[in-house]
Amino acid sequence: MQKKIAAINDLSGVGKCSLSVAIPIISSLGVQCCPLPTAILSSQTGYPHFTFLDFTSEMKNYTNTWKKLNLSFDTIYSGFLGSIEQIELVKNFISENKESFIVVDPVMGDEGQIYPVFSDKIIEEIKDLIKLSDLTTPNITEACLLTNRHKDYHNLNRDDIEDIAKQISNMGPSKVVITGIHEDNNKIITNFVYDKVTGEKSFISKKYLKSSYSGTGDIFASIVSAMLTGGFEFIFSVNTAIDFVSKSIEHTSKFDISRNDGVMFEYFLKDLTVLGNKVFEKELNNY
Repeated sequence: MQKKIAAINDLSGVGKCSLSVAIPIISSLGVQCCPLPTAILSSQTGYPHFTFLDFTSEMKNYTNTWKKLNLSFDTIYSGFLGSIEQIELVKNFISENKESFIVVDPVMGDEGQIYPVFSDKIIEEIKDLIKLSDLTTPNITEACLLTNRHKDYHNLNRDDIEDIAKQISNMGPSKVVITGIHEDNNKIITNFVYDKVTGEKSFISKKYLKSSYSGTGDIFASIVSAMLTGGFEFIFSVNTAIDFVSKSIEHTSKFDISRNDGVMFEYFLKDLTVLGNKVFEKELNNY
């Protein structure tokens, strides 16, 4: 009866990002989170010290065991993938779960810069992965990388952003959310939502709080993935995710907390639980 998401990402013991935020957030929304780790870290890589255990060699055994158990997933949601081999493993997993809704958060860079671990070859592989998705949630840097417009990063207007979203959608995903667009001299931060099937499109803006924390993109994508899996409307899901992230950032910014620690989202999970209860009631009535 309960909907399931296979969440593919790394797991850090300290530093709220990736699976450490996806598991509680997806669960709060009434959806079972089934983590598929790509790596296990003592602390996320923003810290000066961390251990790193690459889980690539075990990922195939992991998913094969799920297959033997005859498990199916309503949604497959992938985040940071650090190698071509991991991307190929995710592609194969998607091909074995043809009925799943596919969400790809194409983690590649931020603030106009590509992350140092990524090569041009990996970016091309991520583009191929995007083709298999139903929803993708790039930030504006990643959206420019996907459309070969990264040189235009600092000179984009809203017409350009809409055009970029449509280009990405034409690659495969019917739904696109471009996040982290700074506007009005950094006074506001905007997300653009586009649905090719319905024709819906919307710029959603919030006051920019001038605070940056690790993991907020993972929180955003986790909320949208879980809400769509639970049957909520697309725009409502995106608005809910934006409000939740904004509220978490605003609260965290009142304290002297390192950006590597992430936001204090735990205090607001009750807001998501209310929505999760609606999913539960709907599933119970349909059972």
